[in-house]
Amino acid sequence: MPARARLALAAVGVTAGAVALLSPTPATPARAAAPPAPVVVADTATATAPAPVRVRVPAIGVDSPVPAIGVDGDGALVPPADFTRAGWFAAGPAPGETGPAVLAGHVDDRSGPAVFFRLEELSAGDEVVVDRADGSQVTFTVTRVAAYPKTDFATAEVYGPTADAQLRLITCGGEFDRDRRSYTDNVVVYARLSS
Repeated sequence: MPARARLALAAVGVTAGAVALLSPTPATPARAAAPPAPVVVADTATATAPAPVRVRVPAIGVDSPVPAIGVDGDGALVPPADFTRAGWFAAGPAPGETGPAVLAGHVDDRSGPAVFFRLEELSAGDEVVVDRADGSQVTFTVTRVAAYPKTDFATAEVYGPTADAQLRLITCGGEFDRDRRSYTDNVVVYARLSS
């Protein structure tokens, strides 16, 4: 897979061996500083929510199956090989569980737009609907959209424990660096479980 086709989160210090399993309710840590913090995820041993199978974001026309994804040998979060699909970071909480569930997808490829091409167009109040393996649904409301340089990614803010069920949608953004064959930023959509 070409380097530009990956969400290059390795730059933030995410390594497969450094993923910390924490209780889902500690205070949210401050934004990561150099050296960046490892990814922190909720303790999946106490997982109670069913796995996600589909995500829909009506405001930007997303309707995608959601396979499980993980990190590569360098610790970079790897979206599905199919550019039309978003993936769920299965080492973290499932959507609807306490903590930040993470869905990631490509922004584009050589042939054009991919599943999360319009992600940065979302705004507070937009809805994200996740269908789950047991036939249930959970709806999240977008609270904000942020962009972070890959060299200064807000690891703790994105992956850190939360007191409630939240969702993060992640893709690439910023300028495309032709020399590195990668985008300079990551776009992150933050959302909370709707009541």
